[in-house]
Amino acid sequence: MATPSKTPPGADPKQLERTGTVREIGSQAVWSLSSCKPGFGVDQLRDDNLETYWQSDGSQPHLVNIQFRRRTTVKMLCIYADYKSDESYTPSKISVRVGNNFHNLQEIRQLEMVEPSGWIHISLLNQVQNPPISTFMIQIAVLANHQNGRDTHMRQIKVYTPVEESSIGKYPRCTTVDFMMYRTIR
Repeated sequence: MATPSKTPPGADPKQLERTGTVREIGSQAVWSLSSCKPGFGVDQLRDDNLETYWQSDGSQPHLVNIQFRRRTTVKMLCIYADYKSDESYTPSKISVRVGNNFHNLQEIRQLEMVEPSGWIHISLLNQVQNPPISTFMIQIAVLANHQNGRDTHMRQIKVYTPVEESSIGKYPRCTTVDFMMYRTIR
């Protein structure tokens, strides 16, 4: 059982993107849910608004399926959860599974969260050699909620891939917004 890598309060995954080491690739995937209440689906899970959320509507486990068109390297998942706002709807036990399709998913992480508040970073590095995992599909399963809640709330999920090094040469990473504007030639 892994413990999630908690970030300091307010640590936004966008700060990781600004370092130039990772890139968010959730928009390249097809997202589906095991169930949702009307108006509380994938759009709310991916809208970059921490006030909106996905709310499941059915029996556990509640599933978020993320499918890529081609094998994709994934380094990390970031999930935003807020126990103070969601109470019994807040996940307490999550399983992360990867595979080529629904029929061969294998669990690679299972974590327990105790009253989470903020971004939870889940590393998807291969435990044996430490390269990022390469997969067609990721499934996040909510196995239990706090206070034995039935339905779940998830406010945001981000999927990150490592940024490849340039084959042209080794240049310093662009870390400021002003500098990043000029990092590519069109």
